[in-house]
Amino acid sequence: MRFKILHTNDIHSNFENFAKITTKIKELKDENTLILDAGDFHDFKDIMLQGTAGAAGGKLLEEAGYDAIAIGNNEGFEGMNRIEIMTKNKNIPFLSCNIVKLDGHKIEGVKKSIIIEKGGVRFLIIGTSPNYDVFFNLMGMDTLNYKEAIQKEIEDNAGKYDICILLSHLGLREDKDIAETMEGIDIIIDGHSHILMEEPLVINNTILHMSGCYGENLGIFEFEYEKGIRDFSGINIKIENTEMDKNILNLLKINRNIAEENLGTPLYSINQHIWHDVVEENPITNLLADALRDKLKCDIGLINSGVINGGIRKGEVSFKKLIEICPSPLNPTYMEIKGKYIKEALQQSLDHEVCYKDGKGPGCRGKYLGRLHISGAVIKYKDKKIKSILLAGKELEEDKYYTVAAGDNLQRGTGYTSLQNNKNERYNPEYLRILLKEYLAKDDFFSRSFEDRWIEER
Repeated sequence: MRFKILHTNDIHSNFENFAKITTKIKELKDENTLILDAGDFHDFKDIMLQGTAGAAGGKLLEEAGYDAIAIGNNEGFEGMNRIEIMTKNKNIPFLSCNIVKLDGHKIEGVKKSIIIEKGGVRFLIIGTSPNYDVFFNLMGMDTLNYKEAIQKEIEDNAGKYDICILLSHLGLREDKDIAETMEGIDIIIDGHSHILMEEPLVINNTILHMSGCYGENLGIFEFEYEKGIRDFSGINIKIENTEMDKNILNLLKINRNIAEENLGTPLYSINQHIWHDVVEENPITNLLADALRDKLKCDIGLINSGVINGGIRKGEVSFKKLIEICPSPLNPTYMEIKGKYIKEALQQSLDHEVCYKDGKGPGCRGKYLGRLHISGAVIKYKDKKIKSILLAGKELEEDKYYTVAAGDNLQRGTGYTSLQNNKNERYNPEYLRILLKEYLAKDDFFSRSFEDRWIEER
């Protein structure tokens, strides 16, 4: 008997592409088809997901006919509460055998695995999530050893299934290792690595397949089953020229209206425009640098303007606007770093070509990297060359360690690689946009944000 798996991974809330994928799914599926997503379908940069606490995503998956989704890091970054809301859609199983509460107990609604029967063949589908313990811990969650958790599901379901599918958001490196070192897994539908496979990868007796990212392709894996898998093939098809499914578009319209209403309530008002720029010093990024320094009580606040997408006009400010201009799930981060590495990054920041580099990276949704903005220091420069960096009137010492408050992207060295030479890092749970929300309402911080910290000497 011939079976088909239609699969996606790392959609990252590109829902217009998903509307095209849904059209193709409805065209290709039959009674012997499984429809699976390997995680990061939800990306909470999206206003609709923020305004429905993630519930809208499940409705889209349900309309497209999905049988299961693995919980990726982006499903988890918003915390247990959001996962529990998403899993209330009983028609879409959210799978992870290795994500739990900090105390080790089960997260409400999360299933470790499911068994689905098609054409008289029983499929055990096990979900896995990546080990993002540092950030998951901030949200009250933990991840177990995924190999041990997978093995337990295989053993606990012995005799109940014919084919074992691992629906994985671990990434290709980890899943290759699983295929090399573990037995009993027939198929791995992979995610997290964003790799578009031209054909399935076979390691030992396990077949792996992945479909790129952002909903640009639909994965199709077909095989015959007769006491084992044989005569299999796997392709990824571009959906660029496919029409959007009308039901998905209608759901998007309905849920975006709900989100707009939920998030559009004014929080407070500001009395003047607070503007933004990619390469020039600007007040809204200065304000975020000041907020970081104050919140984490550091010598210096440091943030790149690329984590913000725009400014705010004077008048009412809503949380919807804050999500729009600061969508990245980045955490305020404390680190200790030598002055020479801070200076190197700041010097790089004077190069406009550096500022216009791609701003996307792990956890970062910016279009551009952007210029570094600083709090607690004044920088004097001439002809794009730093002459001095003064902290409370004293010159920055190259071999001295300073405490720095930044985003976790900079702590990892994203864009400004010298900043990765740090130690004793720790993270706050709230995202950068929550700091903006708090500090935009503080008159003293708002006023101070317009004071220049980069002084050009003539």
